[in-house]
Amino acid sequence: MLIKVCGMRDAGNITKVESLGVDMIGLIFYPGSSRYVACPPSYLPEKAKRVGVFVNETEEVVLALADKFSLNFIQLHGTESPDYCISLRNKGLNLIKVFSVATPDDLKATEKYEGLCSYFLFDTKCEGHGGSGKQFDWSVLSHYHGQTPFLLSGGISAQSVEDVKTFKHERFAGIDLNSRFEISPALKDVEMLSRFIKELRK
Repeated sequence: MLIKVCGMRDAGNITKVESLGVDMIGLIFYPGSSRYVACPPSYLPEKAKRVGVFVNETEEVVLALADKFSLNFIQLHGTESPDYCISLRNKGLNLIKVFSVATPDDLKATEKYEGLCSYFLFDTKCEGHGGSGKQFDWSVLSHYHGQTPFLLSGGISAQSVEDVKTFKHERFAGIDLNSRFEISPALKDVEMLSRFIKELRK
């Protein structure tokens, strides 16, 4: 199971979280976020894959930051079109497309993006662009019949270990952890993450 920790920007915190053996670390390049990365941290992940998170950003900015931060994945958290995804893919970028989910009907939006993304990410539907800290009803995903593997996001906390372990879907690839593991925005509780990951991997 892939473990992605998102919304990081402090060099020391990134170093400690990476040492837990996580697979991906997300850096948010959306100015409206309290976890916005305005300038490069003095340390960036070397073992964990670097994921840049964008919301309805121009291709030029995405490409520039992908190069500047040596990003392994581009996570699209807005209303980016399939054509936009095709254009980024044609420039050699690996994509994660986020979909806000509350009901089975919300999953229909994934159909136009099949074959364009390395992963989908299913998050809780809310007012903003994620970060609600609330978990949606994962049973809704029994209605997802696509071929693209997905990550689960939205309100996963230290108390979610058994829920994650017992969740079954043939395309379930991993989890995305963020606000419920924070001391303050963009600063993760390393001890809490460590305990969670050890319990998950038992």
